[in-house]
Amino acid sequence: MLLFGDNLMSASLDKVGGDTIFGKIIRKEISAQIVYEDDDVLGFRDINPVAPVHVLVIPKTPIQSVAHALEGDALLLGKLLVAAAKIARTEGLQEDGYRVVTNVGANAGQSVFHLHLHVIGGRGMSWPPG
Repeated sequence: MLLFGDNLMSASLDKVGGDTIFGKIIRKEISAQIVYEDDDVLGFRDINPVAPVHVLVIPKTPIQSVAHALEGDALLLGKLLVAAAKIARTEGLQEDGYRVVTNVGANAGQSVFHLHLHVIGGRGMSWPPG
C-alpha cells in the first residue's frame, strides 16, 4: 500500500502507471496517439478534444491529482510543466498562446483519477472557463 496525501491508495498502484486507463496507456496495453515521451512523462492526444490541439500530459508515476502531490513530487511536477511547454512548441501553439489545465476531483471535471495536464490551443478561449 502507498500513502498519497490523506488517502491510502490500494495495491492496484503496484502496476506501472497505476490501474487506470492512463496506466494502461503507459504500459502500452491500449493505444494512444503519443506526441511526447521521456522517462517520467507521457503526452498523448485527448480522444475527446475541445480544441484543434488537445494533448494530455501525465506522469508515469501515479498521483491521483495535484491535491495528492507531496513535496517529494516537486521535481516530477516541474517535469510535467516543462513537457507541456515542449508539446505546445512542437504543436505550434507558442505564438498564439494556449491553456494548461488540471482538474481536481469529479466536481471539477476530473474523470480519470491519475494527475494529468490538458494542453489546449489552436483557437481563441474565453474567461472564465467552465
